[in-house]
Amino acid sequence: MSQQQPTARSPRRTPSRTHRPRALAAAGALIVLPLVTACGGGDDGKGAGGGKAAPSVTAAPAAGVVAPAKVEVIAGLTGCKAKIRIDADELRQGLCHTEKADYLITTFPEEKFKETWLEEARVYGGKYLVGTRWVVSVKPSLLESFRAKLGGTIRELRGIGPKPGGR
Repeated sequence: MSQQQPTARSPRRTPSRTHRPRALAAAGALIVLPLVTACGGGDDGKGAGGGKAAPSVTAAPAAGVVAPAKVEVIAGLTGCKAKIRIDADELRQGLCHTEKADYLITTFPEEKFKETWLEEARVYGGKYLVGTRWVVSVKPSLLESFRAKLGGTIRELRGIGPKPGGR
């Protein structure tokens, strides 16, 4: 009879699967930072407490539907062909470039990944168009026109530190 030797375990720890979504969400939030700071809106008097701005309608009035969680489809609905920047298990992100604006479309395979991403993005503040398993980061002045095409809700996330132009 042969005896089996116990397998030696490596002293090096590998990250658990539960840490991956958070790390990717943080990376996604960092990618959004340049757009948020370049396109970040001023104070419009709403959302003094941070929180969410609740629109009256969540479906796209023109189409009567809410956009699906696919970067290419959302990009097509907004009139661009997205260049995919991130293609990971937890999220996909595409960059759109149009005459009116540059913007990011981020989609998620599950709602929990979107909520984690939004929690991480909250540090930077800004307004986002948020749908079921997707987020669009675009200039605040274009949010309503994008909501008319895609549906979703406009969320204002409160950043850290003083508001621009405030004391």
